[in-house]
Amino acid sequence: MKALLSVAAGGPDNLVIGDAPEPIAGAGQVVIKVRACGVNYPDALIISDQYQYKPQRPFSPGAEVAGEVVEVGSGVADLVIGDRVIAMLKWGGMAELAVAEATHCIRMAENMPFEEGAAFIMGYGTSYYALKQRAMVKPGDTMLILGASGGVGLAAVELGKAMGARVIAAASSDEKVQIALEHGADQGVVYPRNEIDPKALAATLKAACGPGGADIVYDAVGGPYSEAALRCMAWNGRFLVVGFPAGVARIPLNLPLLKGCSVVGVFYGSFAEREVEESRRNNEELMALYRQGLIRPQIHARLPLDKAGDAIEALMSRSVSGKIVVVVSEPQLQ
Repeated sequence: MKALLSVAAGGPDNLVIGDAPEPIAGAGQVVIKVRACGVNYPDALIISDQYQYKPQRPFSPGAEVAGEVVEVGSGVADLVIGDRVIAMLKWGGMAELAVAEATHCIRMAENMPFEEGAAFIMGYGTSYYALKQRAMVKPGDTMLILGASGGVGLAAVELGKAMGARVIAAASSDEKVQIALEHGADQGVVYPRNEIDPKALAATLKAACGPGGADIVYDAVGGPYSEAALRCMAWNGRFLVVGFPAGVARIPLNLPLLKGCSVVGVFYGSFAEREVEESRRNNEELMALYRQGLIRPQIHARLPLDKAGDAIEALMSRSVSGKIVVVVSEPQLQ
């Protein structure tokens, strides 16, 4: 089969199109004919050996696919050949075929195009786990979202509104904030891309959140932005650590003490592996929200498999609003 391969540690320019062995379904697994693959920040980390998983090379990046089941391994009772599914992998999605644990597959809604399926579970799964299990969002909570126009950020905007929160969307340009507002955010804040003064930025964010501060901060950016947002926390607030495209944050630990707030890690992949039934219920609830029209992925761009390196490069440049999808195989996406 054709696959995008990481043959040496480095950036997207080290990726090549090549031939790879077709996968075989083991016990509890299925093989999926990949129609589309979502591009996510961990793809940039795993090809440069900066992620917690370090597969043996050559391997294909890509942890989020949509396609059809073409082979079913022993012990799989709830999936059959021909099922249209979304699957969450560790890697291997940017290839014509991918193997997945059956427990990590979700049947797609009847009207869901493959490209939306490939842009769905990492963003919405991460954000729903963050808001439901980790932050325990309540109607009326004020939620500040950093990186509100990215894949997980826009998902958090839509889910926060669906769960009754007041959503403040923060992003690095007027255009990105506007996209978040179009997805339901109540208010927007533009933050600078460079030369961040955390205390000055905190004053801007506090003005947007209001005198009570943010009950929840959803931090998908990291770097110096984290301290600024932490200074905006309400008493008993929940600060969600989601990602670090601006660098791993260094925060003064006196701030959680003074704010009486919790700093909460959000590692969706580990949650899905450790709490399979809870993750399954989340997925069913997310698909129900999609069917109701309350959530829908925004596709920033669709690129063919041989341009997948460009897709990862664009994501690393923080120029993407929503998700980039790699179209892997025909027939034409529905």
